[in-house]
Amino acid sequence: MKRVGVLLLGALPVIAAGVYLAVPDDSADSADTASSASSSSQATDKSARDDAKDRAEEEREADDALIADLPPGLAAPAKKELAQQLVSSAENSTTKWRTAYGSIEDVEDGDGYTAGIVGFCTGTHDLLMLVERYTEAHPDNGLAKYLPALREVDGSDSHEGLDPGFTAAWQAEAELPAFRAAQEEERDRVYFEPAVRLAKLDGLGTLGQFVYYDAMVFHGPDTDAEGFYGLRERAMAKARTPGQGGSEKAYLDTFLDVREQAMRDKRPGIDTSRVDTAQRRFLAAGNMELATPLVWEMYGDTYRVP
Repeated sequence: MKRVGVLLLGALPVIAAGVYLAVPDDSADSADTASSASSSSQATDKSARDDAKDRAEEEREADDALIADLPPGLAAPAKKELAQQLVSSAENSTTKWRTAYGSIEDVEDGDGYTAGIVGFCTGTHDLLMLVERYTEAHPDNGLAKYLPALREVDGSDSHEGLDPGFTAAWQAEAELPAFRAAQEEERDRVYFEPAVRLAKLDGLGTLGQFVYYDAMVFHGPDTDAEGFYGLRERAMAKARTPGQGGSEKAYLDTFLDVREQAMRDKRPGIDTSRVDTAQRRFLAAGNMELATPLVWEMYGDTYRVP
């Protein structure tokens, strides 16, 4: 991950200190000089932040131009639909992902209630973000009154303040087209679009883009060791991406190894079907573009897309 702004800002205090310490101690105007140095330091800080912001924007524009010239990959409508079917087979045990807007249960994985089309969780912040953004657009919705409780339980598996009415409220709201659209928008904003964008920049084809997307959904867009970005950094330490001149298959094999180990570390005994009998199967077959027909297994059940 590029962290240009953070690295630059981290270096600035050293520069500012050098400016200040250059002032002689016995100067009659030391106070005025120190004040001037402080103002100069602040101006330098702001200029460096502005420069970093400009460079980051230039890099983003260059990335956008690169992506625009690439095939749509997983973002093509038919492939995106296929991606939702694959994820839904893991999250909701059905390829009919549009039946899952109202799904909600505690699967006792430590993340509280898991709900909706990609398994938004009360304990992992994404469900809270969804309800907050939905409430901004629709203040009188049936979930708004649970926002204080959702903020309190965020980061835990607690149901405090949510029981007994939250699950029924979620299911009722999921009958409304506006909340269904909100779930899809949040899925795309938080998971699908960032995953596909980064996969393309890493030189990955449609299968690799799906591998990133499914990992983003399951592990979350976090930079820690168990989050998606942490997994990617660990994989890149072991194998080069195609964008770095490496083999796509070798890199994806490595990424899946890292991901599977992270799944087992977090939840010993977890069923890793979504990796072993789906993504690895497609990779072993050389199906780098996720061409249909497609057959995979999830938790012992077989799924087919003609």
